[in-house]
Amino acid sequence: MKAKILNSLLILTSLMGYLEWGGNNHIMLFEAEAEIILKLFSDPQSVLHPFILIPLAGQFVLLITLFQKTPNKILTFICIGGLGILLAFMFLIGIMTLNYKIIISTLPFLILSIYSIIFFRKNNA
Repeated sequence: MKAKILNSLLILTSLMGYLEWGGNNHIMLFEAEAEIILKLFSDPQSVLHPFILIPLAGQFVLLITLFQKTPNKILTFICIGGLGILLAFMFLIGIMTLNYKIIISTLPFLILSIYSIIFFRKNNA
C-alpha cells in the first residue's frame, strides 16, 4: 500500500514544477502538460522532443503502476529517471539563476524520489 501512495505522490509532486523565463513569462508544469497533451492531437510535430516525451511517458507509466496489485519496482525506477531528467534539470537551472521559486517547486519531487528509491530497494516491494 505504501508503494502506491509513494507512486501517486511522485505523480503529484512532478506536476508542481515551476518554470520562469525572460519577459515575465512563467508556467506550472501541470499547465504546460495540459497544453502539450492538447497539441499532441492537433500538432504532434511540435511536441516531439525528448525533454517533453520522456517525462510525459514517465508520468503515464507511473499512473499505470497505481493499477497494479503491487507497483513494479523496475517501472517505478524507470519513471523516476524519466521524470527526474526534467525536474533535476529545472533544479539546476534554479540554482544557477538563484530562482528560489524553481528550486522550491522541484525539491518535493527530488526528495520523494530519493526516499522512494530507498524504500523500494530496502523492501523489495
